[in-house]
Amino acid sequence: MVTKSDGIFDLAKPVGRHYAALFLVLVHLTIGPFFGTPRTAATAYEMAVQPFLPTRFNTVGMLIFTGLFFGAAYVLATHQNNLVKVVGKYLNAGFLLMLAVIFVVAFFNPMGNLQHTATVTYQTHATVHGFLEGYNTVDAVALLALSVTFVHAVRGLGYHDRELTKLTAQAGALSIGLEILIYFGLVLLGAFSLSQLSLSANGGVALSQIVGHYFSNFGTLFLGVLVTLGVFTTALGLVTSFAQDFHKLFPRVSYLAWLRVTTLVSFLVANAGLDTIIAWSLPVLMLLYPLSLALILVALTVANRPYAGIVYKLTIAFTVVPAVLDMLNSAPAVVTQLAPVHAALAVYHQVVPFASLGLGWLVPTFLGFALGIAWGRLRWALEPLTAPDQDR
Repeated sequence: MVTKSDGIFDLAKPVGRHYAALFLVLVHLTIGPFFGTPRTAATAYEMAVQPFLPTRFNTVGMLIFTGLFFGAAYVLATHQNNLVKVVGKYLNAGFLLMLAVIFVVAFFNPMGNLQHTATVTYQTHATVHGFLEGYNTVDAVALLALSVTFVHAVRGLGYHDRELTKLTAQAGALSIGLEILIYFGLVLLGAFSLSQLSLSANGGVALSQIVGHYFSNFGTLFLGVLVTLGVFTTALGLVTSFAQDFHKLFPRVSYLAWLRVTTLVSFLVANAGLDTIIAWSLPVLMLLYPLSLALILVALTVANRPYAGIVYKLTIAFTVVPAVLDMLNSAPAVVTQLAPVHAALAVYHQVVPFASLGLGWLVPTFLGFALGIAWGRLRWALEPLTAPDQDR
């Protein structure tokens, strides 16, 4: 609402219509049916169902569970006006209530103290490693897509633009506050647990062990329900936003048709398994995250300025190359060992600041942003624009 954009396409359109269309497709395929949406179902299955099934039934169990999961998401997503009621009043409320129970129990009965040595990875450049790990949450990329779903859902309740702007700001502030509390609580849970548990392979395993410690055998079921509620709300938003944006970009295909496409493809990809999905997604996230953050930076600062167009173009232009190189750097060895790729990455890591840390896009992005503002202001001063949104 700050930028008055109605979705990813409108947000990226100042860079160019072709870029906006390509960016929309890449974002939605990544957070949608190729990676993000299938990962929600695969995560729920591994946390809620797999522990109770013999290994030989895993394939069949996954098929049945993901079928029910995406079937329910499809049914609810066909009623867009009810999304806020269903997600806000029931699903999110249930998830937050159950998570609060875990935090309260752990707070009053901690597993230990916080006096632990950092892991080898986090003994140096801890902030950078934490920032890059945040890519796996897909929060910034998903924000671009899910925001339009929220706007459509609230409009469906009868609110108009002025009320919608206020509600969006309030909901955003509340979401940020809750997310800070949730992540802070999870960090404390993990840190306290090291007094009694060994370091886990990932956060899902750690959380499962912690809940098992506090709630014994009931803990596994409790956590399964908790995770399923959490990821189902995400899946619901993802399939809805995919169908909305693709219907807008390709209006000849109906919203319901796109909804069927994304739920069906997500169902098929989910059955590849969580580990496979995560391995496929990392290189793509290394490309999309810098582009998304650059777009958010410009949209929140100069979107309504008369010279915004040149700032958009230069910022993204300076971000694309390092983002592509970061993607190649995180690709499988069969790609990184190709002679041209290996040579390009060697130069990239030597020349560009922070490239060896996976943040080579940072300096070029802010350089392009600063140059865009300077150039735009200079041209505005020398040759006043005749239209408020004209880009000279």
